[in-house]
Amino acid sequence: MMQYDDILHSLPYSLNREEKRTLILQRLSDLTAHHYAHCLAYHRILNGLNLAQVNYQAVEDIPFIPISLFKEMALSSVASDQIVKTMTSSGTTGQRVSKIFLNKATAANQQKTLVKIVNDFIGPSRLPLLIIDSPSIMKDRRLFSARGAGILGFSIFGTDRTYALDDNMELDFPTIHAFLDKHRGKPILLFGFTFMVWQHFYKQLLANDKKIDLSSGILIHGGGWKKLQSEAVSPAGFVAALNQVCGIQRVHDYYGMVEQTGCIYMQCEEGHLHASIFSDIIIRNHNDFSVCAEGEPGIIQVLSLIPESYPGHSLLTEDRGVILGEDNCPCGRKGKYFKILGRLKNAELRGCSDTYAAQF
Repeated sequence: MMQYDDILHSLPYSLNREEKRTLILQRLSDLTAHHYAHCLAYHRILNGLNLAQVNYQAVEDIPFIPISLFKEMALSSVASDQIVKTMTSSGTTGQRVSKIFLNKATAANQQKTLVKIVNDFIGPSRLPLLIIDSPSIMKDRRLFSARGAGILGFSIFGTDRTYALDDNMELDFPTIHAFLDKHRGKPILLFGFTFMVWQHFYKQLLANDKKIDLSSGILIHGGGWKKLQSEAVSPAGFVAALNQVCGIQRVHDYYGMVEQTGCIYMQCEEGHLHASIFSDIIIRNHNDFSVCAEGEPGIIQVLSLIPESYPGHSLLTEDRGVILGEDNCPCGRKGKYFKILGRLKNAELRGCSDTYAAQF
């Protein structure tokens, strides 16, 4: 099997279409064969679809499974004594959650990949980190699912990690002011989930009629837009509103999921979500699962070169999207860039923001 460490030597947005397709086809073919040999449930699925041990000619031919399958069964390609971590997806009360089983190598590669992608946007240096959440999220193991894992994952980019909210989800102004005074004149990093940034940061600053200076800040946020869309908040409106109350200008959304942790799709300076060389997306027609043309909306299939401990390398999501272009984004990054159009009708809430927002 192609070694993932060899892929990690490349810059995340350095390959053009043909170079990337060659890389992805080889690695995904290897992963498909690996999981077919080591995961009995996946083995049976491919047999049932008559897709076992096929010589795949194109990336689009790699078999995919529905992302909801991880809620229905335990899918693992390693022995139980090799599992070092079990990740769970976000979910509202009563919802089933996905369980993702990680061995040491897969967990390490997730973190290495995340570092490569995010550093392309914020630089290689760790920055003072203000987390738009409460420290209680890391104390209560019952809450430590995708939300806690997201905070933990992005914490590797920060120094002097500080929480902006208290245990009651109220802005901790003394702590925030002390943090900003300490790092005045330096670039700082902020991380939070989209709805929580809106509900507990922007709205509370507005309600308290207080402004803080985050003009040197970089905000990374993600985790779902459903609640904000119901409040008629667009991505551009989100950025403009934050700029009004704290002066922040650099804001990067991202698209990702616990089933493919590490392979996030970061939003560039032009407002486009980008696929790195470690992942890719395919848009499929909801009627027959055929591949949609560029500019044609459909169901998002996500591909990841990371997962070796579970068969999560090719998944059909419950999200709708559209590919805007490839290799020609004005930001200069190569690869596909795209837009999320929302959830499929009747799909369960799953984003960290969306599941939390369901209580409001």
